[in-house]
Amino acid sequence: MTQARAFQLLLVAVVLFGGVWPITKHALSDSTPLWFGFWRAALAAVTTAAVMAALGRLRLPARRDWPAVLALGSLQIGAFFAFTHVAVGMIPSGRTAILSNVTIFWLVPLSVWLLGERVSPMRWVAAGVGLLGVAVMMGPWALDWSAPGVLAGHVWLLCASLAWSVTIIILRRRPPSVPLIELLPIAFLIGAAIVSAVAWVLEPRGGVGASSWWVVFLIGAVAAPIGTWAVSESTRHLNAVVSSLGLLLAPVVGVALATIWLHEPLGWDLLLGGALVVVSVILATRR
Repeated sequence: MTQARAFQLLLVAVVLFGGVWPITKHALSDSTPLWFGFWRAALAAVTTAAVMAALGRLRLPARRDWPAVLALGSLQIGAFFAFTHVAVGMIPSGRTAILSNVTIFWLVPLSVWLLGERVSPMRWVAAGVGLLGVAVMMGPWALDWSAPGVLAGHVWLLCASLAWSVTIIILRRRPPSVPLIELLPIAFLIGAAIVSAVAWVLEPRGGVGASSWWVVFLIGAVAAPIGTWAVSESTRHLNAVVSSLGLLLAPVVGVALATIWLHEPLGWDLLLGGALVVVSVILATRR
């Protein structure tokens, strides 16, 4: 896997994951968040299993690949889906797209500490510019932090980004012996089981409305399988700063689509913050 190829896969994931949150917010007008998250994970498990079966590659993971499977299933899919789908019902989808993808809070220090990764001065500057862009896009000065669910929603999203970051660390430290896509059916099945357990507790009367099923199929059959494979495969081959800042492009896409699809306001803070994120990615990817 070349660095250029890995970055191309990351951009595929950025487009898919950036577009997920605005249409998810739209779907939640007729669905409860956790049951929506369960069905998209369950459909992704069925879709990836069908594809692997058609290719003759559907099999149980080998013993050495279970750390990667459990990390993907329990953290990147189960915990991430649970945290983000609870949060998206509390705060605007644009903010959900921003904070859930801010792995740089966790991934860079964890990579330096646990993997001994060396970060160049230019990439530290890029990380600082990226975090500044996130702060501007979030616009914490404009939020009513005393409103119900606002603080909790932001905490859930930070937990989601932590779960994603830990998954990347595990995949880089214990890379699987087979192509990552072969592990996705079991990983999505584990994730769906976790989200369903949480949904039974927090949303016992919840479900997915008729008008939201097209979103479930679009995300579960396309965005979730392809995006999860692309982001997992790319981030384990890229530098931590490049991976983290690349993922910050997803909120830029998400905010743009939220503005167009949901008519959420687009102010100077989102424009300036998005520009800073783009600049940080350019700085991080320079040789």
